[in-house]
Amino acid sequence: MSGRRLNLGLVTGGALVGVVVAAALVSFVWTPHDPTLVDAAGKLREPGGGYLLGADKFGRDTLSQLMVGARTTLYVGVVAVGIAAVVGTPLGVAAGMAPRSRGWLSELIMRVNDLVFAFPALLLAVMLGAVYGAGTLTAMIAIGVATVPAFARVARAATMQVMVTDYVLAARAAGRRGPAIAMRHVLPNIGSLLIVQASVSFAIAILAEAALSFLGFGTRPPTPSWGRMLQESQELLFSTPRLALWPGLAIALAVLGFNLLGDGLRDHLDPKLRSARGQEEPC
Repeated sequence: MSGRRLNLGLVTGGALVGVVVAAALVSFVWTPHDPTLVDAAGKLREPGGGYLLGADKFGRDTLSQLMVGARTTLYVGVVAVGIAAVVGTPLGVAAGMAPRSRGWLSELIMRVNDLVFAFPALLLAVMLGAVYGAGTLTAMIAIGVATVPAFARVARAATMQVMVTDYVLAARAAGRRGPAIAMRHVLPNIGSLLIVQASVSFAIAILAEAALSFLGFGTRPPTPSWGRMLQESQELLFSTPRLALWPGLAIALAVLGFNLLGDGLRDHLDPKLRSARGQEEPC
């Protein structure tokens, strides 16, 4: 029963993520209406009559905005997590592979990571926005840089475990150099952990992008964004709550989907958890 429950989480997370990805892909070729078209005569239009979820205070179709907003959210998440993985993984692997005679290198890398970790994505976005201007690029860089320490820590801890295995010790005894060991032995064995970390970080990136757009430091109009949809709906929260309901629900389901997907992948890819499930299954 435990195994089935874990598989259910993986399937549920994959299904929720699949819906978000499908909406984003479909928005490239079709949306019910132009998501940026302002129709003063149709503002606050109720659901129905070609507007499945109604229209906002500017007369823009809510469903179309949600679909294009999914595209924006995934775009920011993919680039931000990509930045974090490309920068954080090599740093973590280098720190984990550093010999004891060069322990200062590992400590230096991790202390710099701690320093970066002290600056949340919002603060970095404010700083970058003041210099370069707020926008999607600013949000991607801020979220990516703020997520680097998470990848570095996971990569370092996993690398240290791999470096004491017999096959790595044999490779070092055979004279294989550090870069070759990292590419041939370390990265293939820590790849599953990095995939899980990427899934969890994606959920964090979705929340960060929505928060930045809500505060005006993320995606700029007229490009639809779930966070800005929430910001634009707050003055009508009590009179027209559906304007906040749909983007809030989209953010919640997307974050839930990526979190469930990350937990499911962790349970599926971790050999210790697989063996534990195998022992519990007969019960």
